[in-house]
Amino acid sequence: MKDRIRWQGHSSFAIEGDPFIQIAPWRVVKHESPPDVILIGHDHYDHCSPADVAKIRAEHTVIIGNEGVARAVNGAVVLRAWQSISVDRAHIKAIPAYSPSDRRHPSAAGGLGFLISLNYFDIYYVGDSELIPEMAHLRPDMLLLPIDGYGRLSVDQALRLVDMLQPRWAIPYNWGGAGEEATKLDAQSFQSGVTGPTEALLLPISP
Repeated sequence: MKDRIRWQGHSSFAIEGDPFIQIAPWRVVKHESPPDVILIGHDHYDHCSPADVAKIRAEHTVIIGNEGVARAVNGAVVLRAWQSISVDRAHIKAIPAYSPSDRRHPSAAGGLGFLISLNYFDIYYVGDSELIPEMAHLRPDMLLLPIDGYGRLSVDQALRLVDMLQPRWAIPYNWGGAGEEATKLDAQSFQSGVTGPTEALLLPISP
């Protein structure tokens, strides 16, 4: 499954499969095959980009997000925390995503992460969140998680989450770019800090 994950920079991912799933498209390149599903956890510009959605969506594309996303993107299906939806062979559950210590991502905003069950694997995309109690209920095979600490998981929190959930693979995002992103050294520190059964993967950016 790890070979089907493409990191597109910042918080954006593509999951190749049936269906083809795009997560938080921002500054992404349009491909010949449009996504079957687009997942957007909240309405901040670097996750919810109507221009990017319009560029890559097709008539059949199912767009899933919270209420803020639905106000920004025409035709989006609204999920609330712990609600789920099935699209073709994928089962998608909305997971709460918020930051108890940072007002940029309050619980009241209804931000979401996603647990994606596809091809007998469970993939947990954390979204913009710090470490929260709701995460303890999850047992994913793959964990996609921020490490920058700006209202999201820091490297230390990310390592604690990996230790708690013990996925087969952990893939960090929000690193290597400009502004609030973590550095490459931060990503390497995360990778070296992962122990136990988990393999930490630092993916190259792929369009």
